[in-house]
Amino acid sequence: MGILYIVSTPIGNLQDITIRAIKALFEADVIACEDTRRAGILLEQMSGLYNNLTQNDNGKKHKPKLLSYYDQIEFRRIPEIVSLLQSEQKVALISDAGTPAISDPGFKLIRECIKMGVKIEVVPGASSVTTALTASGLPTDKFIFLGYPPHKSGHRRTFFENTKKSQEFIKSTIIFFVAPHKLIRNLEEVKEIFGDIEIVLCRELTKIHEEIRREKISQAILHFQKTAPKGEFVLLFNLQEQ
Repeated sequence: MGILYIVSTPIGNLQDITIRAIKALFEADVIACEDTRRAGILLEQMSGLYNNLTQNDNGKKHKPKLLSYYDQIEFRRIPEIVSLLQSEQKVALISDAGTPAISDPGFKLIRECIKMGVKIEVVPGASSVTTALTASGLPTDKFIFLGYPPHKSGHRRTFFENTKKSQEFIKSTIIFFVAPHKLIRNLEEVKEIFGDIEIVLCRELTKIHEEIRREKISQAILHFQKTAPKGEFVLLFNLQEQ
C-alpha cells in the first residue's frame, strides 16, 4: 500500500512552504490538485528556489504526474487514486493554496483512504483561517470557522441567524470565507442579523498587497461600494468584543 500525503502549500508568499512539503511533493508519484497548471507552476518555482530539496538521492529531479482533482470530478477520481495507492504509489493531495480539505476538496478522499487502510501523512503549513485569526486582534482561545455561507439567500439568512443563536452558548470568534463578488451582499446580510458590529476583513494574506481592515460593517460596505472587491476574503468578528 502506498502513502497519501496531505500537503499544505503557501497562501501567497512562496517562502512559507516547508522543507517537508517540498520533499513530499517531489517524492510523490502523483500530485492530485485542483488546477494542474497552477500546480505545475508551483513545482517549477520550488525547483528554482530550492533546487537541492527537489532532487532525489541520485541528484536527479523527479517530476510527479499531475492529476486534476476538484469538486465536480471528485467522485470519479477517488477510486482512481485509491487504486494508485493500492499499487504502492505515493500520492500527494494539494489545493490551489493553503491546507487541503479546508473548504476545498479532499475530505471524501481522506475518508475513503482511512476506510481502505491507506497510510496518511499530513504535512501541515499555511492556512488563511489561522493567519487571519492571528492578525485580527480578536480573541483566539475559542473560534468557529464556518467556511463559505450558503449560496441561496434564504439558506444564508437561516445560517447567519443560527450562528448568532450559537453565540448564546459558545462565545467565540467567528470566521467566514467570502468570495469577492458576494462580499457586499454578505456584509449587508450580516449587518441585518448582527447589527452594525465591528469586523475584521482580510485579503491577499502574505502577499504584496495584503490588506487587513478593522471597522464597522457599514464602513466596510461603503468602502467596497466605491472600490471593487478583489481576491478572496476572510471575515471575522466576535460579539463579545463589541
